[in-house]
Amino acid sequence: MEEIAEKFAAYLSHKMPQASAMVVEGISRIHGGASRETYRLTARWQEGGKEVSRPLILRRDPVASLIETERDLEFNAYRAFHPTGVPVPEPLFLETDEKWLERSFFVMEQIEGCQAASPFSPDPYGELAPKIGPQFFTILGKIAAQDPGAIGLGESMEKPAPEECWKRELDYWEGEIDKDTLIAQPIAKGAIRWLRRNPPPPPKELRVVHGDYRTGNFLFNEAGEIKSILDWEMCHLGDPLEDLAWACDPLWAFENEEKPGGLLPRAEALKLWEEASGLKVDPKAFAWWEIFAMVKGLAIWISAGKEYQAGNNTDPVMALSSWYCTDVHNRLLSKRMQEIAEEEAA
Repeated sequence: MEEIAEKFAAYLSHKMPQASAMVVEGISRIHGGASRETYRLTARWQEGGKEVSRPLILRRDPVASLIETERDLEFNAYRAFHPTGVPVPEPLFLETDEKWLERSFFVMEQIEGCQAASPFSPDPYGELAPKIGPQFFTILGKIAAQDPGAIGLGESMEKPAPEECWKRELDYWEGEIDKDTLIAQPIAKGAIRWLRRNPPPPPKELRVVHGDYRTGNFLFNEAGEIKSILDWEMCHLGDPLEDLAWACDPLWAFENEEKPGGLLPRAEALKLWEEASGLKVDPKAFAWWEIFAMVKGLAIWISAGKEYQAGNNTDPVMALSSWYCTDVHNRLLSKRMQEIAEEEAA
């Protein structure tokens, strides 16, 4: 950690030539992330005859990752949404020159006095759930309400045709399964065949899709106020129902399908999203994206297993994801596909 602190202090001095006597203190690794190395630290320096102190977060590209992502997408998403009222950290620096920390990284403000819940806890928010729940689904709706072009993301992201949103995502995640699988995946492959035979209605408008909006990816304080939405590294333009389906996946609610995220009754959650987004939940499209969410999940957990087995990433979250999450999504997906088969046969 000392070496990283020293190198990062040199970088900050380079970025802020007005500062002197730059030091980085209290650096520590925040474990749990699967696509970036995340560090918490405090930078102190002298400026204008005064001592300045600022808590920061450093997000560095890893040697190996559960999912491959572009750090500029995440940084640009923070920069675009920060002025909109969607709670995100202030982005500060994006650095692709590897001479500073061996790998690319970006820097953002640290949100203090907050915590993130575990997505694998049966009751992640306890008595705060009734207060956090409405914020959670309202903020997701606010993300879907934003015009990508108006906030500066329209030109920096690939813009698929609305009728191609589903295919682009399914092609990508099926490709990840095929690339990383260690054993046969009959449940995932069966679901993929069904998804291709039954494409969803296209979205009326493209919106920014966070890509991983769920339990564990936001910070809240002791009063139950959501202060920051994190982990935008998979954001893209697409059907906003993709985000809603991922947020409602039973995996994040200890398999409780009627209480998304362990927060609110399903009907209430969807209503709040509609009110905040100004969009309507098309039942047919949403049902498709819910099945897709489980396939996407399996792709991520399968990739985690491969990385862990190969020794490329020995973070325990990789092993847990590969074992527990794969089991949950296989069971949920099998149940849903059986229900569909019975409905089609009736």
